[in-house]
Amino acid sequence: MNTDAPPVQSPHNTPSASYSLTLRVKLPSRAGTLGAVTTAIGRVGGDIGAIDIVGVGQGFILRDITVNAASSVHGEEIVQAVKRMDGVEVIHFSDRTFLMHLGGKIEVVSRIPLKTRDDLSMAYTPGVARVCEAIHRDPDKAFTLTIKKNTVAVVTDGTAVLGLGDIGPAAALPVMEGKAMLFKEFAGVNAFPICLATKDPDEIVRAVKAIATGFGGINLEDIASPRCFDIERRLQAELDIPVFHDDQHGTAVVVLAALLNALKIVGKRMGDIKVVVNGVGAAGVACTKIIMAAGVRNVVGCDRHGALYRGRRDLMNAEKDAYAEATNPDRERGTLHDVMKGADVFLGLSVPGAIGVDDLKRMADRPIVFAMANPTPEIMPEHAEPHVVVMATGRSDYPNQINNVLCFPGIFRGALDCRAARINEEMKLAAANAIAGLVADDQLHREYIIPSVFDKRVAEAVARAVEEAAYRTGVARKAPI
Repeated sequence: MNTDAPPVQSPHNTPSASYSLTLRVKLPSRAGTLGAVTTAIGRVGGDIGAIDIVGVGQGFILRDITVNAASSVHGEEIVQAVKRMDGVEVIHFSDRTFLMHLGGKIEVVSRIPLKTRDDLSMAYTPGVARVCEAIHRDPDKAFTLTIKKNTVAVVTDGTAVLGLGDIGPAAALPVMEGKAMLFKEFAGVNAFPICLATKDPDEIVRAVKAIATGFGGINLEDIASPRCFDIERRLQAELDIPVFHDDQHGTAVVVLAALLNALKIVGKRMGDIKVVVNGVGAAGVACTKIIMAAGVRNVVGCDRHGALYRGRRDLMNAEKDAYAEATNPDRERGTLHDVMKGADVFLGLSVPGAIGVDDLKRMADRPIVFAMANPTPEIMPEHAEPHVVVMATGRSDYPNQINNVLCFPGIFRGALDCRAARINEEMKLAAANAIAGLVADDQLHREYIIPSVFDKRVAEAVARAVEEAAYRTGVARKAPI
């Protein structure tokens, strides 16, 4: 997620599978030894999962112990705690997250088996030549006779990866692979990572245009603001397939879905609320645009230097100028803490610790806080919850996770199915309403305003709503069935 603030490295506060270890330990075959090991792990804060016997010998037992840690440093503390035990030998230990990534997380597989000469002659030469000629005569046939109809390019330059910042295209590849996995698992869309070794917007646009022939859509990912805005606009204008910057619009769609349901809980209307947005990078700008399209009239955006307002001259750029013109109708000035007064909703797309309990106390009655900085939010839920009605974060270990995976697989599924030329605002609004609608009114709760990322209904509902909106707005190019 892009923000207007620099990335801050901060460990998780609680053990997580993302920092899980498997320790292979050799224990003496005597009663109480395993209990002593688990006690030692628990004493340093490790969260033990599976314990498996992998071997038995004369006077010893080999066990694999899986432990969730809170950070890499914490994982090392756990290992050392076990190593210090008399009579216990740590044979080796492995980071389960790194093991998952060995050799990459995705692969290309054939849909059609090649078992006979006939199979080969149809899939490749000479039979394939007739298919090539058919596409040459009618290029639209590429959508039915190749992978183009169901394939998306996930494109990055590696300049704004997660909370890590500009780490380059090679280091961004594991994230792009993960994104491809999510496309396939949640919506059946084939996706392939494209990591470009350039930061030049002109080169990025040229590269994406050059490879677009083989893809039915382009998902831009982890490209730093403000360049990402120009790159997306140019590609949308110059390509005839959907171009979607997920850090902007995926975040925005899920935020709107969560806000629709949160407002039902607090009994407020879009047109009556004041929203403070902290972080006016790619995600912050897109979130502002979509909630205003949904009816919010009073949004005050803040960067690290305070509120944006018409006429501000310090540390502005073209995107911030446009933002200031469209928002802050009362021309509020001052710091983030100043403009929090009277706010009904706080949207944090910035850095850990940006706000405190005193800021929450200055908000309007029955406030809503979406603190989405990752891995550590602008304020931790345990600190905020006594003072807010609805709390959401970007984390999976708290309720109400604002996660883009609720959005992008279904949006592309719907766009590909109707051969949409682009993804427009109506399609994004339709996606948000579809996500929100999966939580029935009688199910709404302050800790359940948005469906789980593993809710299998989500991608299908989003795809259906997006496809209907595409036909309604005239961007679908496939005749409805």
